[in-house]
Amino acid sequence: MMTAYGTIEDAVTAMKQGAFDFITKPFDTEHLMVLINRALENRRLQAENNLLREGLLADHGFDDIIGTNEKMVELCGLVKKVARSDASVLLQGESGTGKELFARAIHSLSDRRDGPYIAINCAAIPRELLENELFGSEKGAFTGAHARKMGKFEIANGGTIFLDEIGDMDIALQAKLLRVLQNRNFERLGGTKTVDVDVRVIAATNMNLPELISQKKFREDLYYRLSVFPLVVPPLRERPDDIPALAEHFIRKFCRDMKKPAKSLTNDALKLLQKYHWPGNVRELENTIERAVILAEGKKIGTEHLAIRLRRTDEIRLRDGAGLKEIGAHAQMQAERATIIRVLKEVRGNKRKAAKVLKIDYTTLFDKLKKYGIDKDIA
Repeated sequence: MMTAYGTIEDAVTAMKQGAFDFITKPFDTEHLMVLINRALENRRLQAENNLLREGLLADHGFDDIIGTNEKMVELCGLVKKVARSDASVLLQGESGTGKELFARAIHSLSDRRDGPYIAINCAAIPRELLENELFGSEKGAFTGAHARKMGKFEIANGGTIFLDEIGDMDIALQAKLLRVLQNRNFERLGGTKTVDVDVRVIAATNMNLPELISQKKFREDLYYRLSVFPLVVPPLRERPDDIPALAEHFIRKFCRDMKKPAKSLTNDALKLLQKYHWPGNVRELENTIERAVILAEGKKIGTEHLAIRLRRTDEIRLRDGAGLKEIGAHAQMQAERATIIRVLKEVRGNKRKAAKVLKIDYTTLFDKLKKYGIDKDIA
């Protein structure tokens, strides 16, 4: 800013309104050039700082997402695009594929990054308590409600809420969630005052929601509200080329956490990891590597340090020239394991009910759970 009648008050006002500096007439040309150069340098540094900040945020968003597989590269590209919007996102994929990592990435790369990120597993909370967790309650709303409680939607105001296992949400509660998505408001349990919220919703499921809709277990209108931008996270068996990098990442992580010296996989161990079908996906691989790091005393992790189920179920796949009978038996094992997992999820882990549905006795079911290492996948 340049003036012949400058005062300190004028200078302060001008600086507040965006002026870089203040010069009065008459002025020295050399001094003016110094100020101009300083202003240009300041602008350049600001632009550089913004670029560096964007780069750091982008890196941070994908910190724990490992993979160069074509499907993963495409998915990460879509995540970057949808993060710039405020659209609801539905993450679909099998258990253990890392859906929450992508939810966190979307939040970290969005304009809401400085706001709260709240995650809640709809399957882990009893149906009668989930409404209170999500929407809160007024004092006296039910026995034991001695004070007003804020729900997760209020806590997440200005940020993002991640609803994992959305397919497990009770259909009556789905109506209240639909209202939040449509009107951005709700009432607490036992309350009449409308609470306004500004929250982005990201949901995830390993279920077939259209099938649940046909069974009247999921609202069709809610499905379309949630799936403005659907994303599918691929299972690990569809990207075996990412297994070496994932395994190395987990080895470094657990060696650091356990304060153990650096370790690496033998070639045979790596081949076994790449040939296994990974029904539990990345979570199963992480658990497998954690166990191996604990067991391995030296610098190498061999096949003997890997879980027995990897060696047993992969024997046919590793053997050249396996006959149809062997291949059929292997396929049957995979189908049997998948069916047991599905039924257990349908009955919410009740093993006696599962045995009845599967038409086998309770003891047989326990033997199969142990054989296939299923308990951890259902927990």
